[in-house]
Amino acid sequence: MDNKSLRFSSILVALFIIFCVPFATSQEVEDEHEFTYDVNSPNGPHHWGEIHPEWSMCNQGDLQSPIDLTHKRVQTTSHLGRLDRDYKPANSTLVNRGHDMMLRWIGGAGLMHINGTEYQLNQLHWHTPTEHTINGRRFNLELHLVHQSTDGKIAVVGIMYKIGRPDSLLSLMEPYFKALASTEDVEKSVGVIDPRKIKVGSRKYYRYIGSLTTPPCTQNVIWTIVNKVRTVSREQLYAIRDAVHDEAEANARPIQALNNRWLKLYRPDDQQNN
Repeated sequence: MDNKSLRFSSILVALFIIFCVPFATSQEVEDEHEFTYDVNSPNGPHHWGEIHPEWSMCNQGDLQSPIDLTHKRVQTTSHLGRLDRDYKPANSTLVNRGHDMMLRWIGGAGLMHINGTEYQLNQLHWHTPTEHTINGRRFNLELHLVHQSTDGKIAVVGIMYKIGRPDSLLSLMEPYFKALASTEDVEKSVGVIDPRKIKVGSRKYYRYIGSLTTPPCTQNVIWTIVNKVRTVSREQLYAIRDAVHDEAEANARPIQALNNRWLKLYRPDDQQNN
């Protein structure tokens, strides 16, 4: 190889490192078998940052999630604006990642806008029980809708659920959960899923800056937690856990320190229908 070709190859490698590597390590891991949610395990939540160097933020970061949404620290505001979502139906695949079930939209399922930035909806997954708490109270299930901008920034919308009436999205997913639970397959095509059918039920929401709640625990994630706690049936809760092959009863990371972060609650000036 001549010097010109060598220089060109070196430039390509450098560009790959600069532009690709940060994004490769910013997303949640696809295979979750290397860590556990057992707090007594050497691979448990308190040791995630020791498993791989690129996971060090799990132990060292000061903007980690989840947190307790304590009203002692909440600042109520009407200036954040309503959730600006422009979702669309898209083909999707259900993936058993080891500790959770993830629904991935092929090519994305529309956009959410925050402070002038577009975030594409890429996937959703569930945690049982909830990872976030409200004034110390933990609920039964938490849904995470994970978005990413073209420059790699991440925004997550969280919805909490308690035991009650069945959830419409989970009613749609239950047959696929059962199919994955009865086989060794790790993913299954589920066809077109419309994220607009995911009910929110309130215009109020919490907003803070945090992290992914699984390795690599990437920080500066914009978190939006819907204020209203919705309902899910006990049977649906069991269906999610039975489909996961880790035999654990929970996949919720322990609460992290809020430190000096701000925590805001958006409440519209108009208090009707919210």
